[in-house]
Amino acid sequence: MFSRISIPEFPDYELLDCGGFEKLERFGTHILHRPEPQAVWDKNLSEQEWVAQAHASFFRKKGSTADAEQGNWELKKGVAERWQISYHFQDMHLRFRLGLTSFKHVGIFPEQADNWNFIYQTLKSISIPQPRVLNLFAYTGGASLAARTAGAEVYHVDSVRQVITWSRENMELSGLKDIRWIVEDAFRFVERELRRGRTYHGIIMDPPAYGRGPEGEKWQLEKQINELLAMCASLLEQQQSFLLVNLYSMGFSPMITETLVHSLFSGNHVDSGELFVKDRFGKCLPLGTCLRLIR
Repeated sequence: MFSRISIPEFPDYELLDCGGFEKLERFGTHILHRPEPQAVWDKNLSEQEWVAQAHASFFRKKGSTADAEQGNWELKKGVAERWQISYHFQDMHLRFRLGLTSFKHVGIFPEQADNWNFIYQTLKSISIPQPRVLNLFAYTGGASLAARTAGAEVYHVDSVRQVITWSRENMELSGLKDIRWIVEDAFRFVERELRRGRTYHGIIMDPPAYGRGPEGEKWQLEKQINELLAMCASLLEQQQSFLLVNLYSMGFSPMITETLVHSLFSGNHVDSGELFVKDRFGKCLPLGTCLRLIR
């Protein structure tokens, strides 16, 4: 079943306007102006209004290509480069430290909030004292925090040590502990878990289109996603388990993701669709696809 998956109530985040390949967002106390390749329409607010509202604006490095993310932030005087925001759902209370990076990211993808809710609710429904959850390409850990809050034993895998450190900050800010941190290439880690015969009650993955592991391992989504998912199919428990796959590559539609997962996994329920955020003027900004499977 294909659906459009919108961001749930999130007081510390708002998409104010988008268009002209850019977006204007509020994260807590900070209003940020960043590139957005999918915002192909016109803005509603004027350029002067964007400039007046933005506390920090991201500009690509001179000579970079249209889809390159590396660049620099220009901050208004007195604006902090680091700050915190919160997210709450039922008994789940998460806190994140945000920061301005040279790759335009700030440490959170707010469109993932509905997935955090899904993870939390699904794990709460599993009648196992401490289900095991594997989070691959885990970034700063919103999904890991949601799983840990629900009582899971969480294995958080990312190839960048600095990102693991950032994730640990978020864990501590959220009043949590005992997430298991693994600095490793996700593909290699899954291969090793297969050899060990380990299984998980939840597998979460958010792979980039391209990437490199800590030892220079190459990751290419189109070439390796089928093999990675096939291995994960052997790692996932046959009962009381779930799979969550997020894909940000513009070449992957919900139909491609669902067909791929259907060919490898059995499950009682599949929900797949486009993640999006709606701005103040009603424009819907697509921000990748996701698929959720429950056994």
